[in-house]
Amino acid sequence: MVTIAPTGLSTTIKAIETNNKEVEEAFSPQSVVIHLTDDIDVSRGDTIVNKENPPFVTQDIEMILCWMDTKPLEVGSKYIIQHYARQTRCVIKEIEFKLNVNTFEKEQNVQSIQLNDVCKVTIKTATPMVVDSYAKLRTNGGAILIDETSYVTVGACIIQ
Repeated sequence: MVTIAPTGLSTTIKAIETNNKEVEEAFSPQSVVIHLTDDIDVSRGDTIVNKENPPFVTQDIEMILCWMDTKPLEVGSKYIIQHYARQTRCVIKEIEFKLNVNTFEKEQNVQSIQLNDVCKVTIKTATPMVVDSYAKLRTNGGAILIDETSYVTVGACIIQ
């Protein structure tokens, strides 16, 4: 039994094909065709997950962020978050702390983040995202932030 995230619909896998041949199993980074028992719409960016070990489906994401833009990051700033093939708009809800990379101290009450700063932020996404913490599953625990107007990558993210 598998679940399609973020919709939450459940089904079973009827068959897996690779190179026009049916196979018993597939693994990353293979390209495969998955036949489901039920007629379910699975869109680009959706995730097929084991029902026993689901990822988080959320619109509030805490992350460690490395800021890569000369324009400061501030609470209320809007960006696009890209997590694999899925993109959605997001807003910075909170800057929890900035990490002093020389002393590893957490600096509180920070109003803005500058180029090359590392910080912990919380974002709110426009649509639900299917994520894991980076510590649990590295391949599903990273993302990037993109400037809405220039489409330049402005942040590298590790999901908490």
